[in-house]
Amino acid sequence: MTATRAFAPALALLLLAALIPVFVTANTVLNFVVFTLIIALAAQGWNLLGGLCGQFSFGHAAFFGTGAYATAILQARYGVNAWAGFASGIAIAAAVGWLIGYLSFRSGLRGSYFALVTLAFAEVFRILANASGFTGGAAGTLIKLDIRPENFQFASRAAFVWIALALVGTVLVVTIAITRSRFGAWLAAVRENEDAARALGVDTLAVKLKAITLSAGITGAAGALYVQYYLYLDANIAYGAWISVEALIAPIIGGIGTPLGPIIGAVTLHGLGEVTKLFAGRIPGIDLVLYGALLIAAIAFAPDGIMGPVRRLRRRPKPVTEGAP
Repeated sequence: MTATRAFAPALALLLLAALIPVFVTANTVLNFVVFTLIIALAAQGWNLLGGLCGQFSFGHAAFFGTGAYATAILQARYGVNAWAGFASGIAIAAAVGWLIGYLSFRSGLRGSYFALVTLAFAEVFRILANASGFTGGAAGTLIKLDIRPENFQFASRAAFVWIALALVGTVLVVTIAITRSRFGAWLAAVRENEDAARALGVDTLAVKLKAITLSAGITGAAGALYVQYYLYLDANIAYGAWISVEALIAPIIGGIGTPLGPIIGAVTLHGLGEVTKLFAGRIPGIDLVLYGALLIAAIAFAPDGIMGPVRRLRRRPKPVTEGAP
């Protein structure tokens, strides 16, 4: 497959999504689109580590929350420009990812042990953020409302839709490029058999550290965008289990290890969630019931996710015409 054919479907999908604010102006719809794209971005981060590298994490809230808190605190406490704070939040989340990865992978943790360690880090961060005055404690952190583009605040929600799409699109292109690169081959080798990859000369520690650093930075960008959109953050939002669950479920539903899987999964989850709320009313936890049912159904009937049948169709050999050379 040529590079153009690999990128064309993804770019076409993004261009169609970019037209939504042109034809739809309802704030309810735009809020749904922005939030879904934030979840898709966090899921893309998880997919790079869990889907491409095979290192399943239960605590990506640690990176989401770090990116969000770093962005908010730099603005609220130190008067840092919002755009600089956004970039700094991504960098700090990536650094935290590298640190957690170094401590975990150097200790030889893998599989369920690594998953539980990431969950523990996220919970520790949540407790510390909830108890610390530096983060605003239980009251949380509020970013001052000052609607100006230089403050990363816009009068129209359409601007956030396009920014979120640009971030998701950039990560999508990077993910496709990685899958076609030598680094992508190393990630696949570590995912399939880490011991065999090491025996063949792959520096598995370096590969996993690069993967978790990139993954944390991407998920941190989702957290930074979240707080910049809603202008408020507390420990349960930043480091709550909800974001770890959604970042994990979306790629599984959409197609784990595929570039489009996290996006398809996020749209499916939240689209069906909104439809369920529409017909079932605002029953507390009804969306979580739906997520659980979808996860069970995906594992039982479609372990490759929604993208699985698509990939099989694309790989199916073309029939040979009788008499063809």
